[in-house]
Amino acid sequence: MKITSKELRTKWLSFYESKGHLNIGAVSLIGDGSTGVMFNVAGMQPLMPYLLGKPHPSGKTRLCNVQGCVRTVDIDSVGDASHFTFFEMMGNWSLGDYFKKEKTAWTYELLTKEFGLDGEKICATVFEGNESVPRDEETAAYLRQLGIAPDRIFYLPKSDNWWELEGTSDTPCGPDNEWFYPICGTEGRFPEDYVEIGNDVYMQYRKTAEGGYVPLEHKNVDTGFGLDRLLLFLNGLKDGYRTDLFLPVIGKLEEIAGKSYDDDETVRKAMRIVADHTRTAVMLIGDVNGILPSNTGAGYILRRLVRRAIRYCRVLAISSASLCEIAKIFIEEIYGEAYPLLREKEEYILTELSNEAVRFEATLEKGMKEFEKCLAGIARKNEFMKKNNPDYAEETLIGGKQAFRLYDTYGFPLELTKELAAEQGYTVDEEGFEAAFREHQEKSKAVPAGEFKGGLESHSAAAVRYHTATHLLNAALKTVLSPDCNQKGSNITDERLRFDFNFERPMTAEEIAAVEALVNEKIAEDLPVVCREMSLEEARAQQFVGVFDGKYGDVVKTYSIGEFSKEMCGGPHVGSTGELGKFRIVKEQSSSAGVRRIKAVLE
Repeated sequence: MKITSKELRTKWLSFYESKGHLNIGAVSLIGDGSTGVMFNVAGMQPLMPYLLGKPHPSGKTRLCNVQGCVRTVDIDSVGDASHFTFFEMMGNWSLGDYFKKEKTAWTYELLTKEFGLDGEKICATVFEGNESVPRDEETAAYLRQLGIAPDRIFYLPKSDNWWELEGTSDTPCGPDNEWFYPICGTEGRFPEDYVEIGNDVYMQYRKTAEGGYVPLEHKNVDTGFGLDRLLLFLNGLKDGYRTDLFLPVIGKLEEIAGKSYDDDETVRKAMRIVADHTRTAVMLIGDVNGILPSNTGAGYILRRLVRRAIRYCRVLAISSASLCEIAKIFIEEIYGEAYPLLREKEEYILTELSNEAVRFEATLEKGMKEFEKCLAGIARKNEFMKKNNPDYAEETLIGGKQAFRLYDTYGFPLELTKELAAEQGYTVDEEGFEAAFREHQEKSKAVPAGEFKGGLESHSAAAVRYHTATHLLNAALKTVLSPDCNQKGSNITDERLRFDFNFERPMTAEEIAAVEALVNEKIAEDLPVVCREMSLEEARAQQFVGVFDGKYGDVVKTYSIGEFSKEMCGGPHVGSTGELGKFRIVKEQSSSAGVRRIKAVLE
């Protein structure tokens, strides 16, 4: 490598610190809601309040940093040589301090003296002007003074060389100066043979409510250079997965899979996706405001990334446990020094990543079989219709209800079903999916919380697993604490179970650990869950536990889990305990006088 990622970060920060800038470090990847986005998608985003005029807490007006960003709008493009969901932006800012003369000189100095680029090959673009704002001749003049020939300075329209927040008024905005360099081995024709390596934004105007622009008294500079992109370019590479940010991980994947990255495009794409998505998952879980996989918001994006990575592990014929092996490389070798919090949270990150992999693996194989059944059904229909009508246009659409079943029962994000479908030449009825989703929500709302049988708020596959786990928990409490412990209520969602039981004091740490271990022991035994209908009298005679005796009729459903648990129950259950995953108690607390409450999750 001509330059490593560590050297590039260091050069950037050292250069601007030598120009009087304060390194303010990176902030959370998770957006704070002030800019309306889920993740920080640009280096300047966390600094918006100070670019709008608020004094920086440091009291400084010259700032620099390297900021991690997450951008998932192009997630389906990840797998090629240049798209990533996590990336780093190298930035520096002037808050009403220096302006165009200093900034153009410093960027030119950085590119030529620090990074060794040939000044005679640099091209630059500036704002061409319009009816509202004049051409940016000032920046162009400074560029010429630096030695950039006039025929290498290009004036481009607002769509290319102007920055402002769309849909807003009374905010700073202005022209930007973008820097370009020819791609190695090309003829050097602009723009087709050039790559953009960074830009300097000059916030010198204020956009008015009427849509006009007036000069600002205090002008700002906002610089952004992509570390991943610049690292690729400075090393003369065309594949972003060939830099030191990925090479050790690609090497590990080759070792685990017994395949070469260069074998074919299928292998290459799979390795890129597994590497990229695992990197982003590590960064999001290990963030200062770290998130966990869930079914909503940022947690849903994280879950989608992890599950897409697992799906491509299957393409490589490797276990999803490989995600933790390559996560360790990202933490310990690649990013641990630049982001020390990752090392502090390493065990936590690996545990949560493994938990999500286990959760998804438990249903992925069944879901894939269901998906194949769906395609087979469409193929049979097409074959039948063709026999009767040779002009029949073959159906290639997966129904919305089928897609929703894959989501609700097997945990397939809609995007995963769409991706699988596209690979087979099919599309998905997204409107039908949304309709099925709304119908499911309405049905859930029609039943007050907890009114589903067994305390379930839905009858999804996840909730059914949690419901079965309450039976194991109930039996474990009777074994560890007292045979007199009885269920006093429960509430079950797709994410956790809540279980109330009579007990006069808080459980000790040892008791909690014993209950947890006993439940997991019964899960590991993969005990069958057997349902039988019998008279209430017979159920009592066989010592089935009845939680709310007054609610049972003359004939009841009973569920036995080996010889460990025997309960009367009307709710749905899994076929065997091996389907549950790992049981973990996350909280034990008081619910009311003489009643304790346990919250637990399945991992």
